[in-house]
Amino acid sequence: MNSIRAVGYSIAAFVIGLCFTVPELDAQWLNYRVPDVPRKSDGKVNLSAPAPKAPDGRTDLSGVWESDPAYFYDLAKDLKPGELAMLPWAKKLQAEREGKDHQDDPLSDCMPPGVPRINMSANNMPHPFKIVQNRKLVLFLYETSANSTFRQIFLDGRPLPKDAQPTWLGYSVGRWEGNTLVVETVGFNGRSWVDTGKGHPQTDAAHVTERFTRPDFGHLEIDVTIDDAKAYEKPWRATVPVHLLPDSDLIETYCENEKDEAHKR
Repeated sequence: MNSIRAVGYSIAAFVIGLCFTVPELDAQWLNYRVPDVPRKSDGKVNLSAPAPKAPDGRTDLSGVWESDPAYFYDLAKDLKPGELAMLPWAKKLQAEREGKDHQDDPLSDCMPPGVPRINMSANNMPHPFKIVQNRKLVLFLYETSANSTFRQIFLDGRPLPKDAQPTWLGYSVGRWEGNTLVVETVGFNGRSWVDTGKGHPQTDAAHVTERFTRPDFGHLEIDVTIDDAKAYEKPWRATVPVHLLPDSDLIETYCENEKDEAHKR
């Protein structure tokens, strides 16, 4: 898989311990001084400034974002014992995935990371995402370690599909609760992993609820609830901190699984 972000990457320990990279090029619109954002006297973006507002008065979530990489490897890292309770088959599968060094992770075959993992970044392998927001639709654009992809969050009042064609990223509808965007997603194909290091499973029964809150200009918080009765005894919840990548943008990424396949095991 190849990417040209910022300084370029050396071979990164990722899932199967192998990523193909290319050196830094003059990628367009990286380090471009974006107009109309709050700045300090030295010209740097003021990340502590108040969160911006959209024309409709809602918090504007727009921007290029990157998460704390620890949650990419273990979404449940902050949970107390008993807060994540897997069914026996799921617990066994999770242990097998971790013990096999994650060699069967579909992400290593260039498949989409799934939800919520697609919002997470790995160590030494940034996975930024971009939010584009209007009154009836919020778009999530992703620079992932698989291939560039997107999600559509519909705010036009449509219901979640009752019998959807299964997909990697599901089908999402959203609503505003104050200044928090609440996104509900269903319709998964059951092949995605919740996280990379632990390999927590996700089934086709999963219902993922994400709550996006922007407390100030430079920070975003994603509160994730996973309700998947086929794999877990009860819903479980995690909170992922996210920070703005100021004066930056996404770059095209692509993954060539025919090159990775020979090195996977």
